[in-house]
Amino acid sequence: MASSKMAIMTPEFLEAIASQRDLPKYTWYFIASTVLCVLNRPQEIQRVYLYAIEHASNEEQLHVSRRMRDALIKTAAVGGMPKTINAMMELATVTPDDLVDAPIGFSPASRSGDLCYTSSAQILQRGQSFFNRIYGKVATRVMGQMDRCGTPDLSLTAQLAYGYVLSNTDILNSAETSFVMIAGLIPQDVNPQLKGHLKGALNGGATVAEVMAVRHVAIEICKAADMVMLNDDDVGSWGWRSAVSGL
Repeated sequence: MASSKMAIMTPEFLEAIASQRDLPKYTWYFIASTVLCVLNRPQEIQRVYLYAIEHASNEEQLHVSRRMRDALIKTAAVGGMPKTINAMMELATVTPDDLVDAPIGFSPASRSGDLCYTSSAQILQRGQSFFNRIYGKVATRVMGQMDRCGTPDLSLTAQLAYGYVLSNTDILNSAETSFVMIAGLIPQDVNPQLKGHLKGALNGGATVAEVMAVRHVAIEICKAADMVMLNDDDVGSWGWRSAVSGL
């Protein structure tokens, strides 16, 4: 496990996040892990995980383990595969053997079944339906903008990500998947995309209070990692160029 020196996720900070008002139950740990993954602080994810399972039953520990792993997989869609790989590798080093889903064993996410036994047309349609539910009445316009960016490959990439990764709700449901997107976008200072997923969480069944609690936790973790509001003349600094979007 990573040294406690200069830790972001101190026991006090973990307790504050876990007890955050209005944050939906069983979400704080995967929201925190998503932010840390995108911040490229994968060793901090170990602290989140060990705190989350410390006093849990074996069944609860398995529940936490699978939800954290699924969140990190979905984070790849907005944060990139390299960061997800590093985060998953760090998490694996502190995960007890009985809480690991073996490569040739059962996986509750069933993505291998999606790939091997379900037609690509079905998966892509599921992804499109999920995308439409998130973006609502502007879904067609958003996808069209990607189509017209200079290559249709951008919208194709989005279709693949939504189809095979994000629309699988066997572990994290629609609203929880949007929480992952929100937590993954806030550290990147990408308000145009963040706005869509803040509203998308509402479309997925979350309340305004829940969405704003997710936003608050993500911002607080970013601040703990030394992200700040930047001025126009700040060059090479770590932070936000504009205020983080809200509802």
